Amino acid sequence: MRMMLLTSGSRGDVEPFAALARRASAHGHEVRLGLPENSGVDVAGLDAVTLDVDFHRLIQTHGISQWTAVRHFRTEVGPGMRRMLAAAVRETLAFRPDVVVHHPKVLTAPAVADALGAPHVLAEFVPVVTPTREFPAPGVVNRDLGRLNRATYSVARAAERMFRRDMERACAQLPGGRAPSPASPPRATLEAISPHLLPRPADWPESVHLTGAWHEDSAAQEPDPAVAEFVRGGPYLVASFGSMAAGNPHARGRTVVESARAHGLRTLLLTGWGGLALPENLRDDDVLALPTAPLDAVLPGAALAVHHGGAGTVHTVARAGVPSVVVPFIADQPFWGRQLHRLGLAPAPVPYRKLTQATLVPAMGEAMACRERAAGVGRAVRDEDGLGSALEVLTGL
Repeated sequence: MRMMLLTSGSRGDVEPFAALARRASAHGHEVRLGLPENSGVDVAGLDAVTLDVDFHRLIQTHGISQWTAVRHFRTEVGPGMRRMLAAAVRETLAFRPDVVVHHPKVLTAPAVADALGAPHVLAEFVPVVTPTREFPAPGVVNRDLGRLNRATYSVARAAERMFRRDMERACAQLPGGRAPSPASPPRATLEAISPHLLPRPADWPESVHLTGAWHEDSAAQEPDPAVAEFVRGGPYLVASFGSMAAGNPHARGRTVVESARAHGLRTLLLTGWGGLALPENLRDDDVLALPTAPLDAVLPGAALAVHHGGAGTVHTVARAGVPSVVVPFIADQPFWGRQLHRLGLAPAPVPYRKLTQATLVPAMGEAMACRERAAGVGRAVRDEDGLGSALEVLTGL
């Protein structure tokens, strides 16, 4: 098959698509991956094209918050989306695939697939588009609304209406100068989520497939010698807030390091896109700060992980069999924090605005009491083959 994979967002939105592209290519399929610029994801050896948007630069320049997005919508967010939607159409037309697999943000993917007579498949790492009565749309509402839960999923349709004019402009490239109307529903939806972290809702239709996370099963990348030496040096925790950049990263770094010391733990501080930083006066042998490290290599020996609760990090930490302290910033992160707490893998989430030693020290203690439960879930998650399940769905269309 000729597969067009289209994704948009931060690193956590790109890595799973790159993993699927590699698995599908290894099985003889012809795959092209459309992705944002400067994602930080290794796409060596893949047929990859950029979608003319750089979320890393946007976050580095303006930080993350809903209000930031509103303030910079006309100058940054809107134009970036406009370029991405048009590039997705252009690159898909050039490739002429047999199937289009797309992230929910790539709103023009159904239209270009319909124009080519190809099925399109929605891929979600967080179930924000697929309604259920069992929980509200993650990132939209942070509490259970019972019978009103399904109504919260209408927000995704509102976002589509917001970009309707940009979608129409992008679809002017299609044969006939416009998109077929109405757009067809997805032939299938792939929920790249572990059933051990989110059991399948009973009211999802059969076309929705809970595949397990999309994780490459190759050997973990070796960390550099300094990191390898650090993780061998005694009990430690891993702290990473990924692409989150808001507030005072030095204050958060101080809170994490001093809270770790209160528990006799050393700190591997991964500064990411700017969410964490190490104050100079805290530098010592019990702290190693660097932009990134291969999580699959450094997590298995950790006592716990302090992280933002992004879907990709949640699955990586769970797969390592390590308990979490979730410090959510935005979007779906509070949802995952509550879900891990419900499953006995983490204490109640600590919102980033409430992150202090007074909140983090006891949360770390609760997390370390979850180690036995986390180890058992880790064994179950490692047994999953989300990429294989996804590929089986795609080849069976």
